[in-house]
This record gives sequence, structure tokens and C-alpha cells, in this order.
Amino acid sequence: MSRHSGFVRLRHMLDSAREAVALVEGKTRHDLENTRLLELGLTRLVEIIGEATARVPSDLRTDCPASPGRMW
Repeated sequence: MSRHSGFVRLRHMLDSAREAVALVEGKTRHDLENTRLLELGLTRLVEIIGEATARVPSDLRTDCPASPGRMW
């Protein structure tokens, strides 16, 4: 995998995280527990973040040791 592909994965993570934050803005836990579409959307965005995280190349992980959440 090229270094460029790694940055694409990081971008997917960032975009999905931003979208998840926007999706839950103004919502309560009650909303999440009682709105199936909201639950499914948020779950999918978290899945995208996890899948992208797993595909970030190790050399890029080494170059970014202070990454928020240190997911790798």
C-alpha cells in the first residue's frame, strides 16, 4: 500500500468522525435508543472508522505516534 493510500484512510476516518458528530448533534441517548435509523447510521460510521484504522500502513502509524486515540 502506498503512503498516499494511508493518508486516504486517515481522511476516511476524519470524515466519518465529523459526520458522526454532526449526526448526533442535539440528540440525546434516548434519541439514539429509540431511533433505529440514527442507531444504524452511527454504527455504520463507527464501522467505517474501524475499517479505515485497520488499513493504515504501519509506517504511517510510526510517523504519527501522537494520533488522537492512538487507535493502532
